[in-house]
Order: sequence, then C-alpha cells, then structure tokens
Amino acid sequence: MRTPYQIVSDHYAASSRHDLDGMLADLAADAQWIEMETSAYAGTHVGREQIIAKVFAPIGAEWEGFAFTLERLIDGGNTVVALGHYSGVFRATGKAMRARVTHVWDVADGRVQRFEQFADTLALERATV
Repeated sequence: MRTPYQIVSDHYAASSRHDLDGMLADLAADAQWIEMETSAYAGTHVGREQIIAKVFAPIGAEWEGFAFTLERLIDGGNTVVALGHYSGVFRATGKAMRARVTHVWDVADGRVQRFEQFADTLALERATV
C-alpha cells in the first residue's frame, strides 16, 4: 500500500499533467475538501462530484493556465503538508496572479479523507477586479 506521502505526491504529479481523474483518484467517497472562507470557492465540499462542481469546474472556467506549483512536501505520517503557490490569469480581467498557499491533507486507509487549503485569497481576488 502507498503511504499518505506517496498518495499526496501522486496527486500533485497528476495536477502537473492536468489529469483531474488522477488528482482525485484517491479520494474517499465522503472526502471533505475545504477551501478558505474568503475564497471565491469557499466552503466544505464533500465527495468527488461536489468537489469538481464547486472547485475544479469553476477554476477551469474562470482561469487560464491555473496551476499549483509545489515547493515543499512535508511528511507528517497520516497528515501531509504541501507548500507552494498558485498562478494563472483570470479570464474576465486578463490579470495575472501569484498567491502563496498551504495544503493540509489527511489520509487514512489509502484514501484522502480531508483536504484543507490556506491561501493568500487577497492575491487571488486582486486578479478578479
């Protein structure tokens, strides 16, 4: 069985390939995906369908070249922390952004149970106005 660190690392490898199915392959059926309260995609989204509909579909529609660049992955056993930044161009304004971000992953029994994002939402918002 892959370790939590490997599962999260595989998520980011799929992200760099723009492979959404690969990114979400290890989600538990009732996985919680938590976006910052001040984010445009704020909330706790539960399960693959809700996560796609409330986070990934709007990001894909609203941003050109949206990406997460992984700078550091910290192995905390069943909790894995990723440090990096988002980048992209907001389609409606043509403005580019770069925002610092931390992701906290909780993995059990080979499945992602919980993801929580901490991001510089001001940097994201500035691109939208």
